[in-house]
Amino acid sequence: MKTGDGRQHTLPPVCQTLLIPLVARARGGEAFPALACHDAAAEQLLDQLDLDLQPYLKDRITTQNILWRTRVIQSAGRAFFQAHPDSQGVNLGCGLSQHFQWLDQGCNRWLDSDLPEVMALRDTCLAADVPRQHHAEVDLRTPGWWQRLGLPSGADAKPVFVLCEGVLMYLTPEQVEAVLAEFAEQAPPGSQMVLDTISRVGRGMARAHPTVGPTGAQFLWCPASADELTRPHPRLRLLQTRSVSECYGWLGAVTEACWMPVTGTPMYAMVTLSV
Repeated sequence: MKTGDGRQHTLPPVCQTLLIPLVARARGGEAFPALACHDAAAEQLLDQLDLDLQPYLKDRITTQNILWRTRVIQSAGRAFFQAHPDSQGVNLGCGLSQHFQWLDQGCNRWLDSDLPEVMALRDTCLAADVPRQHHAEVDLRTPGWWQRLGLPSGADAKPVFVLCEGVLMYLTPEQVEAVLAEFAEQAPPGSQMVLDTISRVGRGMARAHPTVGPTGAQFLWCPASADELTRPHPRLRLLQTRSVSECYGWLGAVTEACWMPVTGTPMYAMVTLSV
């Protein structure tokens, strides 16, 4: 991938998927105006990248799902920071997203984090807009990431809003269990984690996905039931599950009614966990 300064950035397969939500948020509103998120940061960033947008825009289902996902994240984040206006938020696996443009309450703090290769790209083309927004490198596959990021911990600390979108399905089940357990062990009471899940039939199907497939990334974690999300630690509680079927009207509702008895989970969902 070439940036506006002429530098070439080579990303591993999973990291290449960061372009999918970037294009969806920048251009997807043209196809789905009711879900448009008006992502000014993504629109400006696309102008800096030498990128063929057509393969991404042709994947209309993924574009619609990402715009819906963005709405869910905005809703969950705003509700959290209204209740805890001076708390910390962190995006684990941030890619090139800029959620703080929507979640900045004026006194809360935000940390964007991802693998070193991604943060090097992000530093080239995305600068933090406010002093309360910071960035750091992180690898969720290595235990101890909560402390390495310097996130608040302990019973007396303020709760933390954790976002982990488009990340966990690329980790192994054992790695996901460790991530959820570390969140539960380290996060102060009242903290929340918002994440996305795909159904178990998605495992091994990434190569057939129109925009994920070309990157070579693989779907490795696809929970078979909601119980898998709270099983890693007794502190974990399932606050909410929202299915993507809600943005497909009656057709989505009918499909979900046929799907759930077979798979046990929605085809694609946004989940909020708390401790």
